[in-house]
Amino acid sequence: MTDTARTPQSPLRLSTVILPYRRWHEGAREAWVRAEELGFHTGYTYDHLSWRVPFRDGPWFGAIPTLTAAATATARLRLGTLVTSPNFRHPVTLAKELISLDDISGGRITLGIGAGGTGFDATALAHSEQEPWSPRARADRFAEFVPLLDRLLTEDGKEGVSYDGAFYSAGGAQNIPGCVQRPRLPFAVAATGPRGLKLAARHGQAWVTTGDPKLFETGTPEQSIQAIRGQVEKLTAACDAIGRDVAELDKVLLTGFTPDRGRPLESVEAFVDFAGRHRELGFTEIVVHWPIPDTAFAADQKVFEQIATEALVRLG
Repeated sequence: MTDTARTPQSPLRLSTVILPYRRWHEGAREAWVRAEELGFHTGYTYDHLSWRVPFRDGPWFGAIPTLTAAATATARLRLGTLVTSPNFRHPVTLAKELISLDDISGGRITLGIGAGGTGFDATALAHSEQEPWSPRARADRFAEFVPLLDRLLTEDGKEGVSYDGAFYSAGGAQNIPGCVQRPRLPFAVAATGPRGLKLAARHGQAWVTTGDPKLFETGTPEQSIQAIRGQVEKLTAACDAIGRDVAELDKVLLTGFTPDRGRPLESVEAFVDFAGRHRELGFTEIVVHWPIPDTAFAADQKVFEQIATEALVRLG
């Protein structure tokens, strides 16, 4: 097995997630503009129909329209979903929206994509008696969703894309003129299981993890590091199996779901220590949540902005 760890001197990018819970003209626009001013590499947003408490019964806006607005308000900031899932998306309609968004942004879009989970997204389109998909059922759909979406975004000829699968179909679906980014916009595949890691290895330009959810409540930061190291090793094995160099994939850590919780945002020093330990595992991008008062993502805005402007300089 090849060594996945990069040297401590390897470049590291810092990105942010801006949740779509505010009206565009009541603070949302300003956050996206400020993210670009602070020098974040990418501004992501969650692609959900609704999310967990305290957001579940409050305002929540669509990811694609939000990113479209953000694209017109910024010029350099990359933009993306973290993550889109098959829970309420279809590859044919999603592909059309993505090529439009890639065009409007001038080729600044990354699609974060995962298998999805339980909750409102999993039941909003279902009949009242229908149970949410099991983990295996979600994995089955994800395994069909990603390759078809890849084709739809890559094959932009007049003949279109036709496909008849177990869960999805396409009949001569055209996506002319295709993506601004060639051969298509990049996929950042969120996965920790074997089937998802195979998809990341074959179709991803990046891999995304939030760590091991089993350690969130009772684990330690040291245990989390070991668990994530194991995930990277499994990703490497998946790449080795198809003859791909794992170094070709960016490795993205979405923070806030490891036992560290919000501690990395308590000071620049705390973040530098956290980011440095994960860079040694091979991570090329760390994603932090834009502060939201009175939630799990609460943080001091001044410290947050200091981290954005100073942390990577200190890491070297």
